[in-house]
Amino acid sequence: MLLLAGLGACVPRYGFAGGGLPSNIRTMAIQPFDNETPTPELQRELFDAMRKELQSRLGVRDAPQERADALVRGVVRAYDVDIPVGFTSTSSQQAVTSRRKLQITLDIQIVDQTTGKTLWEKKALRAEGEYAESDEVSGRRDAIKRIVNDIVEGAQSQW
Repeated sequence: MLLLAGLGACVPRYGFAGGGLPSNIRTMAIQPFDNETPTPELQRELFDAMRKELQSRLGVRDAPQERADALVRGVVRAYDVDIPVGFTSTSSQQAVTSRRKLQITLDIQIVDQTTGKTLWEKKALRAEGEYAESDEVSGRRDAIKRIVNDIVEGAQSQW
């Protein structure tokens, strides 16, 4: 029995608990991103999606900025819409666009507020969303979802 206990102590232990955030990060505040685009609703939609998803997926609780262990901040740099993707042709040989895409580009930073150290940062993070001719909102929702996924994956990849 003693031999087995000794061998068990020599085996390295591996685990995946805690994702990529340091163990002292238990709370997080998300600031509304500065919006350099002419689309004011983009800031609110991005903020709402991040508040809904980031804390639960990163295993932290929401907190006011002054009491949070980590702070998420950023700038929405660009919002490009009406990029043609798919075309249909009428009998008069006139091309009509049927699908479009949009791109959102932003800079983001997650900072440990106790040390001031940047935990994760990405400049020019870009996500795209496709949408039907008159449904820009669904394309924007899709692009925002991709941004949130990229943020979670980026934060978790910091081993």
